[in-house]
Parts: sequence; C-alpha cells; structure tokens
Amino acid sequence: MRTLEREIQQCQALVIWTDCDREGENIGFEIIHVCRAVKPNLQVFRARFSEITPHAVRAACENLTQPDQRTSDAVDVRQELDLRIGAAFTRFQTLRLRKIFPDILADQLISYGSCQFPTLGFVVERFKAIQAFVPEAFYKIKVTHDHEDGSVVFNWKRNRLFNHTACLVLYQMCMEDPVATVVDVVSKPKSKWRPLPLDTVELEKLASRKLKINAKETMTIAEKLYTKGFISYPRTETNIFPKELNLSALVEQQTQDPNWGGFAQRILDEGGPTPRSGTKSDQAHPPIHPTKYASNLQGNEQRLYEFIVRHFLACCSQDAKGQETTVEIDIANEQFIAQGLMILARNYLEVYPYDKWSDKVIPLYHKGSRFQPTTVEMVDGETSPPLLLTEADLIALMEKHGIGTDATHAEHIETIKTRMYVGLTADQRFLPGQLGMGLVEGYDSMGYEMSKPDLRAELEADLKLICEGKKDKSVVLQQQVQKYKQVFIEAVARANKLDQALAQYLGEAAEVPEQDEVYPATPLSVRKCPQCNSDMVLKTRKNGGFYLSCMGYPACKTAVWFPDFVVDVTRDDSICDVCKPHPVHRLKFKFKKGSVPPVMPLEFVGCIGGCDEMLKELLDLKYLHRSSQPAPSTPQPGHHLQANHSLNRSSSETRQARGTSNQARGHLLSINSSRTPRAAPPAAPAAAADDGNAVVCNCGSEALLLTVRKDGPNKGRQFYKCGSGSCNFFLWADEQPQDRGSSTPLQPAAGRTPAGFQRPGGGREPLGSSSWDAGGGGTVCRCDQPAVTRTVQKDGPNKGRQFHTCPKPREQQCGFFQWADENVAPGPSGDDSLNHFGSNGYSRGLGSKAKRPGNLSSVSAAKKPRTCSICHQPGHTRKTCPQNH
Repeated sequence: MRTLEREIQQCQALVIWTDCDREGENIGFEIIHVCRAVKPNLQVFRARFSEITPHAVRAACENLTQPDQRTSDAVDVRQELDLRIGAAFTRFQTLRLRKIFPDILADQLISYGSCQFPTLGFVVERFKAIQAFVPEAFYKIKVTHDHEDGSVVFNWKRNRLFNHTACLVLYQMCMEDPVATVVDVVSKPKSKWRPLPLDTVELEKLASRKLKINAKETMTIAEKLYTKGFISYPRTETNIFPKELNLSALVEQQTQDPNWGGFAQRILDEGGPTPRSGTKSDQAHPPIHPTKYASNLQGNEQRLYEFIVRHFLACCSQDAKGQETTVEIDIANEQFIAQGLMILARNYLEVYPYDKWSDKVIPLYHKGSRFQPTTVEMVDGETSPPLLLTEADLIALMEKHGIGTDATHAEHIETIKTRMYVGLTADQRFLPGQLGMGLVEGYDSMGYEMSKPDLRAELEADLKLICEGKKDKSVVLQQQVQKYKQVFIEAVARANKLDQALAQYLGEAAEVPEQDEVYPATPLSVRKCPQCNSDMVLKTRKNGGFYLSCMGYPACKTAVWFPDFVVDVTRDDSICDVCKPHPVHRLKFKFKKGSVPPVMPLEFVGCIGGCDEMLKELLDLKYLHRSSQPAPSTPQPGHHLQANHSLNRSSSETRQARGTSNQARGHLLSINSSRTPRAAPPAAPAAAADDGNAVVCNCGSEALLLTVRKDGPNKGRQFYKCGSGSCNFFLWADEQPQDRGSSTPLQPAAGRTPAGFQRPGGGREPLGSSSWDAGGGGTVCRCDQPAVTRTVQKDGPNKGRQFHTCPKPREQQCGFFQWADENVAPGPSGDDSLNHFGSNGYSRGLGSKAKRPGNLSSVSAAKKPRTCSICHQPGHTRKTCPQNH
C-alpha cells in the first residue's frame, strides 16, 4: 500500500491490470481507493486480457475500458456474507462441540461455510443412498453365436425382467425351437464427437479422471503455467472460441513437437482448425488453450500442459468416423440385437489418447437367413447401488447446483477433506467421516437442510444479477443476512439436536451447564408474558419437545408446554391482528402424522393467543383465570393433568401483580403436554396459606392450579399440586377449608394404603379415593392423626366399599385400617368430597398401568345406597347375606 501511495504521486493515470474475473475486479477497486485517497482526481482505466503474451498485452493497451463497479459489488456481498456466516457458525460449532465431545474434538476446528457444507452434503447424500439401497433380482435371456473371428453376443430387446416366472416362460418358449431368424440388418455411419473447448470445470474433471490429479493441484499447476505464459487464463466458464482468436497461429506453434507436431501440421494442411463450439460464455475469457510451445516442463506440469495441448488440437480436428452395423434376430417371437463397429477414420483420436473407441467385429448377416445360436441361456443378476462420488462427480454436482464458482470448486473440496468431514477410499472416491455425517444429520434434524444446495444457489444467482445490474447490492445483502440469521438463531436454540446426532458417531455427549453455553439461545419474541410483560420465546426441552418460556426466568416461571405430537414449532413472521398485547406472532407448527384429524394439515400456521379456533380445538387451548381470589368450588372446564402444564410459579411480587385490571395479563395459556412429573419423596403436611389466598405446597412454594381432562367422574375438576415437582402435595380445589387461616393440616395423597393402593405421589395410580376433610367421621388412627376415608375401586366383592386408614405416606403409616360400615356410625354417604382417583386422568402422566374403571361418577357413587357384595341387594352386608349361609 505504501508503494502505491508513493508511486501514484508522480502519475497522471492508473491502469488496473489485475485478473479479469470478479476477484480481480474487486482487488482493482481496492487499488483505486488507495490511490484516490492520495490523488482524488486520478484518471482510472481497466485493461482487459486473457493471456500474458505480447499480442494480448498490446491489444489490452489499445482497448482500455472502465472498471466494473457492479462486479466488485458482487464480490463485496459474497465476502461479507461468507465472513459473517462462516464466523458465526464456525465459532458456534467449534466451541460447543469441543465441550460436548472433549476427548475427540478438543483441538478440532469445526468450520462451516455456505459452499463447503452443501459440498459435504452431496457426499453424505450419495453414501446414504448406497446404505438405503435394496438390491432387486432380475432375469434376462442371452444369446451367443460363435464365428471365425470370435463370438457375437445378442442382447435381449426387453433388456431384463424382474419376474422370474415370466422370464422362465419366455425362455422355455425360445428353447422349444431355438433357431434364430435375421429380421433386420442396418448399417449406418457412426461418429464419436471430438471434445468441446476446455473450460475450468472440464479441466478439473478431466484432470481428475484421466490424469489422476486432484482439482486443487490441477488449479495450482494451471496458475503456474498461466503466469509463465504457456496457457491462457485458467479460470473461465467459456467453451466457445471467439472468432477474433487466431487459432491457426496457436496450432502452428505446436508443429515442432515430436509427439503431436505431425497431427498439428495435418490440421493446417486440411483446411485449418474447425473447433466444435459449446454453449457457455462468460463474456470475459476464451476457453483454456496453449499460448506458446513448451518443451522443458517436468512432472505434473508437463502432464497437464500436454493434456491442454492435446485437448486443444483434438477440438480443432474432426470427429472420429466409423460404420456401425446393427443385426436383429428373432427366436420364438423374442427379439435380440447385436452391434458391430468398423472405424473408418480415427481423426481426433490420433492425438487424444484419453478417449477410447475400438472396432467390434461381427460376421456378415443377411436379412431372412436362419442360423443355430451357439447358446441360449437364462441368466440372473441383481441391481447394484450407485457408486461413491469421485472428485469429477462432485465437481459436476457443484456446477449443476450452483455451489461456488469454477474458481472455487477445488478449494471447497479441499476444505472438507482437511477438516476430516470426508475421506478418500483406495480408488479415490469420497466417503463421509463420522464428524461429517453427524453435522449433516444434526442440521437436517432441525428442519433446516443446510447440507442442501438451495441456500447457496440462491446467493450465487443473486450475485449474477448484481453483476448484470438487475439487483441492488444492499438489498441482496440484507435479504441473505436475514435468511441466515434466522437459521442461526434456530440452530443455536436446537443445538441439542446437533449433540444427539454426533453422539451416534462420537459416543456419549457431555453435559454443558446452561451458563457455559457459547451462544445462549436468543430466539425472537413470540408474545409478551401475561404475568411480567417480558418477552416469551420458543425453547426446546433437553429430552425433546418445545415450550414457550418467559425471558424473565427465574424471577418469572411462566411457561407454556407443547404436546408431544408437535414435532416442530417456529415463529412465523405474521402477527395476529386480534390478540393482545401486541404483537402476538403466529407459530408455524409441524404435527406428528396421524395425530391430527384428516382435514387438518400436518404443517399449520396459527395463533396461540386464543383467537384461532382450529388450533384452539386441536391443542385444547384454554385460558385459566389466575386472580388473587379463592378458586371457585364449582368444576371448571379444563385439562387432563398430562395435558395441562401451564406453569406459573411466581414470587409474591408476581402474585400481587395478578390482581391488576389488565385482563390479558390475568390469563395464562395452557397447552397439552406429556411431561411426566418426577418421583417425589414422602410429604409432610402442607401449611395453609395466609391472607394472600395462595395455596402453598409442602416445600413452601405456591401450588399449581390444574384441571383434570380425562373422561370420568372428575373430568373438569380443578386441583392443586406442587409446582416444582419437589414434593407430592395434592389438593382438590373444591375441598379447601373455608377458613384459610385455620391450622387444620391438609394431608397430601401419598404412599400406599393397607389394601395395597398406591397414591398419585408415589407414581402409581390409586385404586381408592379419599376425602381430604378428615372424613373419617372423627376416627383417629394409631398415631393420633385424623383418619382419611377412602373407597375401594378395584373390581371384587368390596368394590365401592369405604374404609378408614392412616393419612400418612405408605412408609410412615401406623397400619390402622377400619371399614367405614363396621363398628362405627355410618359417615355422610352423600359427601361430595369422595374422589375417584382411578377414574381421573392424573395417573396417566405418572406412567401407571393399573386398570381404571371409567364408568363411575363421583356423585352417583356417593348417593348410591350400600348393597351386599354377594347378592348385590341393599339392606344388608355380606356377613348377614342369606346366600352366605
């Protein structure tokens, strides 16, 4: 830079002589900016050239042009995007995965590039296609006929059949009269086309296939040959020679070579070069061709130079000529075909040994003649999977899908090799490594197919439009940044999917504390929290699934859990016009197949604010009013516990905020979820709340108000349980003592009764139901605690019978047991507090496998008169039943 600043002070004009491609144009503008900072009124020109020869330099000087700002802008956009995208994803991947897999990836750079990743994707996709391939048996009939010069193979016109029986029937028909009749003999000229002029992609592919030189080395050698003046500019997309290029002079330079000089002279003697023309032109550089003769090169430089020369001479020559004969025979109405070839003029093949074309001799057959085949046999085989990709195959796919440019293909391939994302087999085919497979599968499982070429291909198309002046630089940059930003945010939020995918290949993943996250998840806000007015954002659970969480956590624990049949959910850009407080973004759901009605699409965009009736019905969305008033005693429509996990474990300050007149903030949204509460230790009696009217569980936290969703006698009934899952507190909402300040203990339902019934807190479904107001009619157990009354739900002679037992958990019970209808005065049979736990949905979330009677009603069961368990008649018990004597 200092040299430029010093030299430009003595100059009146600046001529840019950098390479005539996008990168060269961009470098030229960097030079211009440096020089114009010293001399603002400096005249600037651009020299256009494709080879470093005296003629090309003189022509460029005589035809100076202006630098192309649009081409430079396209490079600025690409460079900025590649830097931002690559730096963000590479840092995220590297720092996270080093911590997750410290023993394997401790020193590994796990880079990401918007070109290298789709390149890796092609390798992985082919590997998976091979893994998923299922061979299929096929059968065909083959006919041979021996003659003096060898054997002719007649191929079945049907090619092959996949049905053994069908093929066998046709074969047996042929064998009944195995005499062949010649039904047609056709002889016609056949040509093998000479190659097209050489562009960069073809150079890389052919050097890899024919010379076994990889693309990276090929381009390195080509750059050296170009700078030495032996070949034209090697980075070109053109395969059409311009008319102004003097091809005869280039051919004449090669006549002195002992190996191909004679062929070059023959081209000149037979009318001069007549190159075959392709269809591509970048309007900047001609196809790659030799610019002067070289005889002192060594090694791969010599091999590549020779290939370029021979290719140039071949495309300036004539197609190879031959005569092809096709013979068709008939055996039992089945047709078979054989082809022979006689080469008449090799032409370009004489100088181009990289193509093969050989004679195939067959005898002279005459139409209508008959002969006895030497063999007629039925052969079988299997379909075969595709082969792993070669470098030439990979370059062809990159070109087809617009990944990178002809100048960068080799770099991207080399990058995925050095990062150990892929390796090479013994026959130089690409095989994905464990790290490469894990990365691709991890991002694919997020729903973003980042290994697919679509995102990068869109960018490459936009860059071309910038060069053509059809799109603005800033618009393209903004669109692409926004697109990748959203992908990045989602990738960070679902980083556990990346961990899980890699764990399949690299072993068990280490746990990373949330505070140690490299990029804490920062998804976009979906809506405002109805409790603290903070943003609510989408997050993923460690064990899979999604939930809406308040950013005010841990001060505010408001969250909405989504059910398991929601396999994916993302924020949509659209905003609901109805729901408040604004803005409430709609969500884009993906549902598990078979979990939604047939009329409902598996992908659905809707609002969870409550206005979307279809989504409201599907997810059973309901608003539960959370005020500072006591819960009503009448049952409210609500949710099965398995489905209802709208969490609101706020502090006392948050509880006060619930009393505000803001109706939107006074509602909590609850959504179905299959979260299973943790197993809890035995509980102590719950302390009653103070005048704040809040129900407090055994561990001192505010209890959750939930609603039973399961069909049964308790459907719609509300109840309280521990909000953190730390204790096994449970209380029906309509059985709270009227005097909230009373010291009457509220016993949790926990443990196992003497009859072997385990309570909800113990993780198993209860088979008896209990009343929580010391419904034992004044009965006390052996530990001086008010006994609880329960009802037998299990099928048998005592079904429906009530009994008194110790209220403590199973492990602490004193062993007290007493039938309610024996030795004591009958209790209030019409007590509404009888609870048929076995009929509600509470235990499903706890994983119970106990049978549950679903036809009992708590009201009808309570009012139904006592009947004998033997004859089922009222008025007596089993002990006094006449049938029992």
